Amino acid sequence: ADPLYYFNYVMYTFNDILVMPIAKGYKFIVPDIIRNGLDNFFHNLLFPVRFVNNLLQGEIMDAGSEVGIFLINSTIGVAGFGQVAQNQFDLHTNDEDFGQTLGSYSIGNGFYIVWPVLGPSTLRDTIGLAGDYFLTPINHPNVDFFDYGKPWKLYWGLNVLSGVNSGSLYVDDYESLKEAAIDPYV
Repeated sequence: ADPLYYFNYVMYTFNDILVMPIAKGYKFIVPDIIRNGLDNFFHNLLFPVRFVNNLLQGEIMDAGSEVGIFLINSTIGVAGFGQVAQNQFDLHTNDEDFGQTLGSYSIGNGFYIVWPVLGPSTLRDTIGLAGDYFLTPINHPNVDFFDYGKPWKLYWGLNVLSGVNSGSLYVDDYESLKEAAIDPYV
């Protein structure tokens, strides 16, 4: 359902005009190996989100795997920049989030919504973002990780870097879909 069609269309256009050129420029400047390493690092940081949501869904074995993957990638994988657990030990993460946890309790998707910068979502997944927010380590600006004196700069910097880096990995896929579509929003 798309009851917010006009709002969503404006947000889609905003994201397409503003966010995609930033992701393209970042992709042009930053080599693939660094972008992939950063993506691995941020994926490793999301361990608490995946771990807790696996537990909330009753997936105890998957939660245990998440612990092993986190420990291996944080140590041998050098703070998660390398995915040693996945590549050498054939372990696999279950990218669970609170939106999926709500879905496992039979809560429906709700309506479709496109957020500025964050992109497309559903009502359920938007609510799920709030739950995941508190489990994501970089979302705590009052924690002075590296004694920078102004932790909010670190907070915003890491969140922007994570989003731009992630977007840069899918620019080509997005452009292909956009070129093939009659109406890219639809």
